[in-house]
Amino acid sequence: MARILNSQEDMTGRLADEIVARAAREPRFLAAIAGPPASGKSTLAERLAAELIARGESAAIVPMDGFHYDDVVLRARGLSHRKGAPETFDFRGLRVLLQRLRAREPEIAIPLFDRSMEVSRAAAAIIDRDVRFVLVEGNYLLLDEDPWNGLQDMFDLSIYLDLGRQELEKRLLERWRYHGRDEKAAREWIDTNDLPNAERVASCRRNADIIL
Repeated sequence: MARILNSQEDMTGRLADEIVARAAREPRFLAAIAGPPASGKSTLAERLAAELIARGESAAIVPMDGFHYDDVVLRARGLSHRKGAPETFDFRGLRVLLQRLRAREPEIAIPLFDRSMEVSRAAAAIIDRDVRFVLVEGNYLLLDEDPWNGLQDMFDLSIYLDLGRQELEKRLLERWRYHGRDEKAAREWIDTNDLPNAERVASCRRNADIIL
């Protein structure tokens, strides 16, 4: 049964305690941080990685967004209007990467999504074999749909960020304003794409070990 932590408490320290305790003496521990778009996954991953490193541990972040299909592929498939939906990601590529991470292969290159250019940069970071904690963050890591439910054996711990619709809308508007969309364009994209994706994440997900 999932444990629910109070968002007003010092979650980062408590999560670090939980992760270190669960890892015991394991040389590699993979944690999934899932939730709707703009729910704070990247921020939590960054804070948690920093906390683990401050404790003398090694940690790295793997964003699922690095597996976005390029806009050229989306246009060819008629999916440009759905960018960010589950079907617009390279699921198999992500799963292979997770398998390599679990196997602790040396010097694993990972792709990173550059939102300023709306493209994924291949081999943009390296995760060495001696990195103990790998924090994987993304919208659909707990999605209970084929083929995404094939990730359920990939993680040692799963965390889900549960944020209300009103706060999500506020954050999404701030995000798209920051990236240069005017109010009308931002609102249209949120209503037709971001919020449907958020509802899909919330309504069709596997149980998480921890809910924030």
